[in-house]
Amino acid sequence: MNGIHFLLSYSCTYRCDHCFLHCSPEARGTFTCGQLRQVFEQIELVGTVETVYFEGGEAFLYYPLLLEGLQLAASLGLRAGIVTNAYWATSVEDAELWLEPIKAIGIADLNVSDDRFHQVAGESNPAMAARAAAVKLGIPCGTIRIESPLAYAGETPDRGQPVNGGRVLFKGRAAEKLTAGLPRRRGTELTTCPYEDLDAPARVHVDCYGNVHLCQGLSMGNLWETPLAQLIREYDGRRHPICGPLLRGGPAALANEYGIELSDEFVDECHCCYTIRKGLLERFPGYLAPRQVYGLGQAVIGAG
Repeated sequence: MNGIHFLLSYSCTYRCDHCFLHCSPEARGTFTCGQLRQVFEQIELVGTVETVYFEGGEAFLYYPLLLEGLQLAASLGLRAGIVTNAYWATSVEDAELWLEPIKAIGIADLNVSDDRFHQVAGESNPAMAARAAAVKLGIPCGTIRIESPLAYAGETPDRGQPVNGGRVLFKGRAAEKLTAGLPRRRGTELTTCPYEDLDAPARVHVDCYGNVHLCQGLSMGNLWETPLAQLIREYDGRRHPICGPLLRGGPAALANEYGIELSDEFVDECHCCYTIRKGLLERFPGYLAPRQVYGLGQAVIGAG
């Protein structure tokens, strides 16, 4: 396990149709400084983590908390990155004000979303201002561009790697908002998990409720209940009630394991898996959490 991604908050300035996590201005669930410190203490005990990312939601909504997280990462010698929609970059000059304290602490990677889900054509583009300010300050900066939904073909991304552009993944709000009119496949044909390495995960996402996400809404366990180092040490994907079937035969095997009849209405593996998992929420609340990632209301701290 060499990467930890903090879902610093589920709150966001946008309500994007492609969002894995059902983030929005109304979404709740934000780390406190105390919780951040506790997680970094656990990260130090893990001993193998090299990189941390701060994302959401929108991490810059809680700017002092973001700076505290960067300081904690720096104190442990970890590489740190941020993912943002750059709503704060109202001009290059203003963007520099936001980025100068981050530059002073140190950051290895700033990723700015710049696609039709985040920026509106014809308006002043905050992503461009953020990138220009980052270049002026010498901050490494990349762009995340998610394509409009279409009938995809070709190679899938490397499993277990962060999504930094390309295709929409049909989970979260995307499974409910962006599947209309796309070609469908029979669920029984979907026999792999092409995007996540559930057998030997190299990175996870953590939220303030303690959920350690192997994939959005699919938890390894809860770090407020079981220390992160112990969760990682004891994790066995083949014995996990959700990951086990997925490793044996993808979403088709997951449905078969729990007696769920599959139709031919799925765009891809993520769409099928997300739909099945949503139907299993009541049965596995500790592993399919938080509920708000499935568009079903707010989570409760400790509910992971």
